[in-house]
Amino acid sequence: MNISALLIEDDRDLAEAISDYMELDGFEFDFAYNGAAGLNLALTNQYEVILTDINMPKMNGIDVCQSLRDKGISTPVLMLTARDTLDDKVTGFAAGSDDYLVKPFAMEELKVRLQALIRRSQGAVTSLKVSDLSVDLDKHLVVRGGQAVKLPPVCWKILVCLMRSSPNVVSKAKLEDEVWGDELPSADSLKVHLFKLRQAIDAPFETKLIHTVHGVGIAIREDDA
Repeated sequence: MNISALLIEDDRDLAEAISDYMELDGFEFDFAYNGAAGLNLALTNQYEVILTDINMPKMNGIDVCQSLRDKGISTPVLMLTARDTLDDKVTGFAAGSDDYLVKPFAMEELKVRLQALIRRSQGAVTSLKVSDLSVDLDKHLVVRGGQAVKLPPVCWKILVCLMRSSPNVVSKAKLEDEVWGDELPSADSLKVHLFKLRQAIDAPFETKLIHTVHGVGIAIREDDA
């Protein structure tokens, strides 16, 4: 599923790096390299999330955000900036920003923050639970039996897909589509990542939650009934 996003950033190299990193997760960016151009795009198009720098030519990110809110546009806004003082953050939130990330930042953190903003704006479920396994979608946190479980990105996507569908079976074709979209990997990739997921989620525990229904697909549930 594609996510429409606006990126207002005068550092073109950074803008390209963000776009490249987010592409596999379905983000499709429109770009503006100054605040005035960004405001114009935000007023004439509909986006699921807006990402803006603060220090920019023609109009800064604070004024862009304030202008959007003044016109009744409630699209979630995440501000990127090198300013890291409390006063700077207060100013950003007062202008209507929904989140704030200080440069330099990890791309993975930026991604999960943007995804969390979108979920909250859509009123989507932000936590999933099956038996003693829980997933916090906003915090990108997996816990089983009170123990935090670390997962690589592909295993995380598989787990979330299975948890959303639990206790129903998810076909392997649907899993591949959810994780890789149109760019399918080698034939064994899903099998390899399912093995890794089982090692993390099931191997350390007595009760197995991930079940293969032969000829149908995979399910995550308390029993294999």
